[in-house]
Amino acid sequence: MKLDFVKAPFQQLGLLCGLVVALAVQGCSSARNGQEGAITGNLSTSSPDGTLRAEFGLSDGKMAFYTVSKNDTLVLEPSKLGIMREDADSTQGLELESISAVEPVQDSYEILTAKRRKNTYNANKRTYHLANAAGEKMDIIFQVSNDGVAFRYYFPVSSAEVKKISDEITSFNFKDDAKGWLQPMSDAKTGWSRTNPSYEEHYLKGVSVGTASPFEAGWVYPALFQTGNHWVLLTESAPEATYSGTRLHQESPEGEYSIDFPQETETMPGGALNPESALPWYTPWRILAVGSLKTITESTLGTDLAKPAVPMDAAFIKPGQASWSWVLLKDDSTTFEVQKRFIDYAADMNWEYTLVDANWDTMIGYDKIKELADYAKTKDVGLLLWYNSNGTWNDAPQTPRHLMLTHESRMKEFKRISEMGIKGVKVDFFGGDGQSVMQYYSDILKDAAANKLLVNFHGSTLPRGLQRTYPNLMTSEAIKGYEFITFEQQNADEAPAHGAMLPFTRNAFDPMDFTPLSLHEIPNIERKTTVGHELALSVLFISGIQHYAETDRGMQHVPSYVRDFLREVPAVWDDTRFIAGFPGKLAVIARRAGDRWYVAGINGENTSKSIHIDLSFLKDKKGTLITDDSGKGAFRNAAVDLGKSNTQEIQLQPNGGFVMVFE
Repeated sequence: MKLDFVKAPFQQLGLLCGLVVALAVQGCSSARNGQEGAITGNLSTSSPDGTLRAEFGLSDGKMAFYTVSKNDTLVLEPSKLGIMREDADSTQGLELESISAVEPVQDSYEILTAKRRKNTYNANKRTYHLANAAGEKMDIIFQVSNDGVAFRYYFPVSSAEVKKISDEITSFNFKDDAKGWLQPMSDAKTGWSRTNPSYEEHYLKGVSVGTASPFEAGWVYPALFQTGNHWVLLTESAPEATYSGTRLHQESPEGEYSIDFPQETETMPGGALNPESALPWYTPWRILAVGSLKTITESTLGTDLAKPAVPMDAAFIKPGQASWSWVLLKDDSTTFEVQKRFIDYAADMNWEYTLVDANWDTMIGYDKIKELADYAKTKDVGLLLWYNSNGTWNDAPQTPRHLMLTHESRMKEFKRISEMGIKGVKVDFFGGDGQSVMQYYSDILKDAAANKLLVNFHGSTLPRGLQRTYPNLMTSEAIKGYEFITFEQQNADEAPAHGAMLPFTRNAFDPMDFTPLSLHEIPNIERKTTVGHELALSVLFISGIQHYAETDRGMQHVPSYVRDFLREVPAVWDDTRFIAGFPGKLAVIARRAGDRWYVAGINGENTSKSIHIDLSFLKDKKGTLITDDSGKGAFRNAAVDLGKSNTQEIQLQPNGGFVMVFE
């Protein structure tokens, strides 16, 4: 255990419970009266079911720390808390002035771009009121639900003067034998046309905690850890305009991962990098989903802790599926004739949208785009248009450029295309996670909503629940998606394991524009996944608009029952259940839309598997199975009758997959 800064934590409070820090999570047994301001021995906040507990304390050096335990087993060892402002140090010399009583928190909301449409959040909340040596106030607010712990900082004093944060020492301190499933954060201004960071690296799987990230920028959220029999998924809520996005530091000595701010160049020209705001000031929530893999994959903490939806006319917000020519056919496909063909393709597949990608303004032009939008309307298909976000922060040359940079230019362009009948925009090539860039995301979403336009962010940051706050945010890339498979054989080789990582990490809370599905062939690339694996991604991956990679001509090579399946896959899910899996090796998940259940699974390893999955919640239902026949390119289908059985045996080919539908 790493106890350097947390010796005899309760002595600073005058509470002599006779406990060493290693037992701090067991709490103290002194009486409490439950009133605000009463400092008692119990400095913990427990979940409503009592299985999860966050304990707070102060070290000898008057530094704040916390621990997390599940079923009385330590999950996080003593971990740091504190904020360093340029004008106030709230990382040390702290005194606990008072503690609030525990109060229940409940929230219910509906969201169309997540694993579950209707959600209820129940937690217990406790606030620790602190002051530093200079008397500057800072609160630390904990909320503990059955599926996780969340906390954030609050500066309660009012001040019109802008305060600036130089450091946040928050840490997540794992036991030495814990393992991590982590995506490195690419360094800013590296990669093609200096477009990094874009959250587009492969995950390191099952690495020992303390392993350094290969890049100075550190590790991205969500970050998955296994400690003993428990799993922890770390993320944060969307900072929007008053905080930068953060990540985990490159170095994690002895398994202690610390919050890190963006690199110096991750900012809009002249804009803020690190957090700054007038007071009072809430920081984003630090979120830890804690429990089993079932807990992780079914949790909605990433949206539970997000800001509620801003007022907007939501009638235009319609999730769906989209045809998209560029991913397999590339730049030459951005022509009037090809896009008209892909509108017909979407109409035939009962898909709601067609995406016209980069350079449409020069290769097709506004007048012909208007003609395409009118044609698409006759087919009950909506048109989506691509835009380049950039100004000077990278060198991506694709057009339209510069139209997103100011409120005035956005509103002019959004009004123009909205009046043409365009339904949404895909905005690409963002500049990082600095506070001014996070503000840029929110500004685009606000102006798009004012013009009734849906939004897809590409080459972008993690949404962090922003889709709840702005329901017109349909999806974001922030993943090494299907386009990378088309670029390089190495990415295709990694695709099976990569796909089996994502339900447990990137796609656990936020919609993901992975753009799945190739059922025929990828030009110049040998696909390593089977067709059953590919088909399953349409259910496993959550995206408010699911852009499919397969072309109209490729789709003609698959059986009609597969095309029928893809015509009916829902865009909105009412419920999600974890069935089986392990990160990078296997993922089997059930999702419900109305009265119909879809069960999808993929094998992330190049070895055949026989799995027995528990489908007792579907007892007596009949359904259909679509899976691999032989080789990587053939399907077969069969009827499934569960009868009274609780389990179903599935044979998975190497890198294979399946879907089942029950109603």
